[in-house]
Amino acid sequence: MSARGRASRRRAASNRRQGVSCHGPASDRACLTANLADMRLSARVDYALRAAAELAAVPEGGRSRPVTAEQIARAQEIPPKFLESILLQLRRGGIVHAQRGPEGGYWLARPAAEISLAEVIRVIDGPLAHVRGQRPEQLGYLGAARALQEVWIALRASERQILELVSIADVAAGKLPERINELVADPDAWV
Repeated sequence: MSARGRASRRRAASNRRQGVSCHGPASDRACLTANLADMRLSARVDYALRAAAELAAVPEGGRSRPVTAEQIARAQEIPPKFLESILLQLRRGGIVHAQRGPEGGYWLARPAAEISLAEVIRVIDGPLAHVRGQRPEQLGYLGAARALQEVWIALRASERQILELVSIADVAAGKLPERINELVADPDAWV
């Protein structure tokens, strides 16, 4: 069996243990939610990344024809009111531009290839890795646990490298960098 096949079987087993059915019309969302829960991404970040990818899929990132919040919400099955507050954050963070009125909507502020996943996450949730709500460099460990601070900083650095490697354009095109594909193909990636 291939590495990808083994990984798929492990995900399915994990989802069964969590009581998630990965078959049928609502399966994609249920499985995504179950797997994201292990990674601790907030719903705000998940929705922001999906909204940005939706804008990236539009020619010129929506510049020539803005995309309404309603269109994004419908395409990604995101609660519209929640999405509006997320789009406001993305606008304030310089990820998207907005225009009011009947011809209004949202578009990416820069080419999608220049917007990393890490940037979107920072705009929505702040720094990438926290321990008990604090940045790793703000933690103080004593005695034998002193090295944990360095482990948390290294973890954040690794996470940041991956998230900065992948752009919104990569996600929208479904063509991830080779390094990501290598990591996903590793049988231990899903454990």
